[in-house]
Amino acid sequence: MASKDKSARDSQKTYWEGVLSRRLEVLSESGLERREIAKDTSVRMIRAEIRKIGVRLAVIDKKQKKTEEMAKTKAEKVLAATKAKVKKTKEEEETPEESKRQQKLKKKMEKKEEKKKVKE
Repeated sequence: MASKDKSARDSQKTYWEGVLSRRLEVLSESGLERREIAKDTSVRMIRAEIRKIGVRLAVIDKKQKKTEEMAKTKAEKVLAATKAKVKKTKEEEETPEESKRQQKLKKKMEKKEEKKKVKE
């Protein structure tokens, strides 16, 4: 009966609750008191199953919340990255960058001009 699906767990819980209600009816019809019914082994076993299913449902809910949270943060990161990229492209348009080759040539030319000035 193990399953990671929430709907399967919900159906298991309703099944065991139905079994418990039928068992409680049978025991109450036979004239047992509440204390004796609570001590009945089958009733205790059924209630234990219902508790186990409740714990498993809580874990499933926790995983779903975590998954949603992670998806939300991932979407925010993507959005922030696209905004940063847009800002970066706008800055690039305003100030065109020179390639390294052009920068080297520019430095070389400046050095040549400095030498000419020094010679004169």
